[in-house]
Amino acid sequence: MKQQNILIIGAGLCGSLLALRLGQRGYNVNVYEMRPDLRKTDISAGRSINLAFSDRGNKGMKLVGMEEKVKALCIPMNGRMLHDKEGNTFLSNYSGREHEYINSISRGGLNALLLDEAETHENVSIHFNKKCLSVDFEHTTARFQDYDTKDEFIEDADAIIATDGAGSALRRSYYLERKFLFSFSQNYLTHGYKELTILPAENGDYKTYKNALHIWPRGDFMVIALPNLDGSFTVTLFLSYDEGEYNFNNLTTPEIVTEFFQKEFPDALALMPNLIDDFFDNPTAPLGTVKCSPWHYKGNTLLMGDSAHAIVPFYGQGMNASFEDVVEFDAVLDKYEGDWERIFHEYEKTRKKDTDAIADLAIDNFHEMKDHVANPIFQEKRKIEMALEKAFPDEYSSKYSLVTFNEHIGYREAMLRGRAQDKAILNMLDDGVISPSDDLKELLETVKKETEAILEDDRVAGLK
Repeated sequence: MKQQNILIIGAGLCGSLLALRLGQRGYNVNVYEMRPDLRKTDISAGRSINLAFSDRGNKGMKLVGMEEKVKALCIPMNGRMLHDKEGNTFLSNYSGREHEYINSISRGGLNALLLDEAETHENVSIHFNKKCLSVDFEHTTARFQDYDTKDEFIEDADAIIATDGAGSALRRSYYLERKFLFSFSQNYLTHGYKELTILPAENGDYKTYKNALHIWPRGDFMVIALPNLDGSFTVTLFLSYDEGEYNFNNLTTPEIVTEFFQKEFPDALALMPNLIDDFFDNPTAPLGTVKCSPWHYKGNTLLMGDSAHAIVPFYGQGMNASFEDVVEFDAVLDKYEGDWERIFHEYEKTRKKDTDAIADLAIDNFHEMKDHVANPIFQEKRKIEMALEKAFPDEYSSKYSLVTFNEHIGYREAMLRGRAQDKAILNMLDDGVISPSDDLKELLETVKKETEAILEDDRVAGLK
């Protein structure tokens, strides 16, 4: 049974982890990737070169025995460093528990590590520069084209799993063939993003505080920065394409770009003498959410990772959700191994509600990061949450902590409870019922009581 042949389309983060895990389980795995081997050539092309890695993603590393190797690629980020227009900074911790933090990690470094580990298994083969043109999901075959020779060829397998991202060839085949009822939505934000860089200081040090995710929130737009191991920061500008005084459509000259940064992000500008080169060399890319169903066709094909549920990057959970996909899939394999139709069905049944939830949470956090984090009432809420987490580490977790650090509960449960807690605290702060200076034990009981009342209302309304 373990001699079954599995074809994986896409050798990115999700595909390489899945290939490694299925290789460990004894399957014959063939992976086809349309891009060149990132271990031999730079293929970043304006995509995020670093990502936020947290507990849910680490479950995947534990599953394949690579937790310690991955730690060497991580830079801990304990909180958000907020920058106002005057250059003042304020560190807002992610958690009141000191052991809870997220990490900045190199996308390429992590992907290369997983590819190397997967290839140590003789039953795993990875092929690059092979673009998937279409998938015949009824006959479990995929058509590819070799980028170098332009030759087309067909590969067949016992099961095909597509981890080929937001532009998935399998998902496109589901949609275009119209052989079953397939629902698909792709919703773009009005904002796009552009990658920039804070280079290391001349002595190789970091030019600003290393262990934080830096945010310059400006209401309708923002800049963020994550640290890299070489002393640099990857900076991302999130900005509307066509709304506001400054937008991507009118930032067309070095003078206008410099004026924009001088007005809105003067302290960031001082760290980026390379701003103009980066701005005009790097592409502007869209931000979108993909939801679809079903993810599978019988026991033949399955969508996983971004191909099934691409999300915007504002909760730092895209990679973590995809790694958790592999963990959840592996658990279903333990129950039903040998019955692909049952495996694919049960996996989607248990997983889709959670990936829909993190997609919605990521949109929520977009508005929180660019605007709410600078709002005084939001800052009061965070003070209360940090105090409660510190004083009662086993009894209280904020929405952010529920999503990011409580990997034993699903995203949907974290979303419902976290939203109820936010609503409870913000309403009571606005009404003057509570304040950060209240007795913490009484504050905890008040917040818990009001949260449960909101959750009960949600249950009555059919929202839970």
